[in-house]
Amino acid sequence: MDIFWFIPTHGDGRFLGTAHGARAVDLPYMHQIAIAADSCGFGGVLLPTGKSCEDAWIVAAALAPLTRRLRFLVALRPGVIAPTTAARMTATLDRLSAGRVLLNVVTGGDPVETEGDGVFLDHDARYAATTEFLSVYKRVLDGETVDFRGNHLRVRGAKILYSPVQRPHPPLYLGGSSPAAHEVAARDADVYLSWGEPPEAVAAKIADVRARAERLGRTLRFGLRVHVIVRETESAAWAAANELISHLDDASIAAAQQAFAQFESEGQRRMAALHGGRRERLEVSPNLWAGVGLVRGGAGTALVGDPSTVARRLLAYADLGIETFILSGYPHLEEAHRVAELLFPRLPVPRLDRPIHHNPTGPFGEMLANRFPPGVFTPNGGLPGAEPTPPRARRPDGG
Repeated sequence: MDIFWFIPTHGDGRFLGTAHGARAVDLPYMHQIAIAADSCGFGGVLLPTGKSCEDAWIVAAALAPLTRRLRFLVALRPGVIAPTTAARMTATLDRLSAGRVLLNVVTGGDPVETEGDGVFLDHDARYAATTEFLSVYKRVLDGETVDFRGNHLRVRGAKILYSPVQRPHPPLYLGGSSPAAHEVAARDADVYLSWGEPPEAVAAKIADVRARAERLGRTLRFGLRVHVIVRETESAAWAAANELISHLDDASIAAAQQAFAQFESEGQRRMAALHGGRRERLEVSPNLWAGVGLVRGGAGTALVGDPSTVARRLLAYADLGIETFILSGYPHLEEAHRVAELLFPRLPVPRLDRPIHHNPTGPFGEMLANRFPPGVFTPNGGLPGAEPTPPRARRPDGG
């Protein structure tokens, strides 16, 4: 399992839909989250895109020099940028980060935002334009000089001079729940991403994309984007979930749901249909809670429970064919550490090669009473190799 985290460039906090407990997401705060994800052993981070976010490419360029292993899943927006320009940006960032760039192909689902970016195509036409874009983009990154004329795109002599580190190009991730999205994923993506729907719904999408890819002679991998609320006990996890939306009022939920209804995204429609804007029907599958989607666009579900339960639910998705899990939780700095501590030991994730042999307390903990490493006491209360513990002094009365 390849587990990613999330950089919340649109804001962070302890509660949804309120300024109470909110945090300004500036560069130092994003540094903290990226370094936490890197040191905890996450395989990468997703950087969101849209007019409510900081630009994903600039954020990735700012964070890459501060991290060692972390990969950056950066949004690629066909129609908003020319494919040759995007190829140059990709190659540059991939080289400067030593091959740690991944691309998240986003066609856009909010017509207000897409038209503001100069894209006036309907839903299926945007995916048709994405196919043309990726045809040029991938060939240019592979070193070709490309002449292309399609219904939406035309280039002549398209070429870049500096190749990316990852050949023929950094991996392409693509989500979407419509037939048009599935067809583009089957044809061009390396990883198909699904939001955290109930397992049977995710299984159906995987089967459809896989079948389409097989007809084209291709295979691809699969990923899941979902929040997690994991605590030591089941009751504590559900209490944290309820607390997360404790400041939401009905007017805020209604306004958000009305805005989502105007989106052309099939995935957003499916997210909203899970709960219908109603608080009383938020557990849409065992331990899968849709409360985040009451006011947050995109990924709107969270796996809620104790470590064993959440790990078991993630492994159930893995059994469907999911390999990459893009997780998040509020606030993202603290929850990165919590997820690594509580979930990683229960999942088949790569272990960090840390030089803990120089640290007598191991990877965690501190000395007890400034003298003893935790958890290494012998049955008689002593420490291996230490002087025998002297007998305790007794009072004359034997006490």
